[in-house]
Amino acid sequence: MTHHRAVTASRLAVTGLAAAAALLVAPTIVDPSPAASAGSSAGTAVNRLVRRHHPAPSHFTQGRVDNPWFPLKPGTRFVYRGVDGPARVSDVMIATYRTKVVDGVTCRVVLDRGFRHGRLTERTLDWYAQTRTGTVWYFGENTSTFDRHGHVLSHAGSFTSGVDGAQAGIFMPAHPHPGPTYRQEFLRGQAEDEFTVLRHGAHVLTPLIASGAALVTKEFSPLEPGVVEHKYYVRDIGDVYDVSVRGETAHARLVSLTHLPRH
Repeated sequence: MTHHRAVTASRLAVTGLAAAAALLVAPTIVDPSPAASAGSSAGTAVNRLVRRHHPAPSHFTQGRVDNPWFPLKPGTRFVYRGVDGPARVSDVMIATYRTKVVDGVTCRVVLDRGFRHGRLTERTLDWYAQTRTGTVWYFGENTSTFDRHGHVLSHAGSFTSGVDGAQAGIFMPAHPHPGPTYRQEFLRGQAEDEFTVLRHGAHVLTPLIASGAALVTKEFSPLEPGVVEHKYYVRDIGDVYDVSVRGETAHARLVSLTHLPRH
């Protein structure tokens, strides 16, 4: 499991939701730049998006992320539990009080720790920033995976926008609507997660909340063509329930939401 739990087939499940994957159609990759041409092919749009930079730093808030579909109020602690194949997994994500300047933009630092059978297997620092119009961008991550003895195995998946060709991507639009596909991140061969909004008004049930107005997204990556994940977002809470609809059986759900005071 990682930061935004992207395409690692690691959280949340609703029985029978996998059938929804069959309803999907091939999406068009969206270039978030205003200069994007409406008549471009999907492949050209991908290439153009890779070359383009995020909006100017002045277009971003100073670390505030309050998009209602992905709010990161400092001190908020999210705990998820589920399974990944035969393993019991959990994930603890904290929107810290810290900020970090990445590629000229002040980002909110999020600490994400993944556990397998109670043992820490992954620790990630993620960097998110929001434009003044409400779109959340993802500026990178510093990831470490660990063996059963606590030794670092790898930093695979890490990237920093503006370094070695890496670029930030859109994590949550200000007004998400079905159809477009967005690139969440880009470092060729290392970080190429994408997502598309499937629908509004979905039913979702977790130990903390029942809602009939959830937002459903589909996450995938050309680096893992056999893995597809659906995520369920509830307004003013964020990600509450995920399910792997292609690849190894994996699911998890939000089981705890608390607030940690500033120390």
